[in-house]
Amino acid sequence: MKTAAVPAPRTTAALAARRQKTEAALQRVHTAIARLRREKAQVSVAAVARRADVSRTFLYDHPEARAAIASAMMEAGEQRSGKLVEQDDERETTWRERALNAEEALKAAHAEIRTQRTRIGELLGQVRDLEAEWTEETTQRITTENTALKQRVRQLTADNRTLDERLKAARSNLRFQDRRVADLEARITDPGSAT
Repeated sequence: MKTAAVPAPRTTAALAARRQKTEAALQRVHTAIARLRREKAQVSVAAVARRADVSRTFLYDHPEARAAIASAMMEAGEQRSGKLVEQDDERETTWRERALNAEEALKAAHAEIRTQRTRIGELLGQVRDLEAEWTEETTQRITTENTALKQRVRQLTADNRTLDERLKAARSNLRFQDRRVADLEARITDPGSAT
């Protein structure tokens, strides 16, 4: 039979320190709430966490802190309720206008989407029609013709290169022959220079 383990002295000291730290944090929370009320500032979880130097998680996890903030917010809410009703009426009017504008924009967007979907459907139908015209045989025939044309282009390019080289050689020969003819003409004109 097992007996309940007695916490070690270190564990007891750690638990006591943790409890003391939590109590100090709760005291800072109450002080922060009191200060916010004196300053007539808005009481919120973020404001209390900032003033009390604790995390928001701490405020949500500890029921006493959460209850203190909720009660302070409720008290502040009752004082502000008169002002808020007036502000709510003004806001409701602007929100109503915004909602109507948003509805109109939404209707226009839906109409545009319908138009675009119709156009996309038409275009897809045209693509299907074009694809239906190309049978396997037609595709094979066009591929074969394309290959033959590419070979013909390669052959013509090679022939063109050969003819270009021949033309360059012929021009070179012509220049040589022109110089030779000019030299012979000069010799015929001036017979004394031939010796």
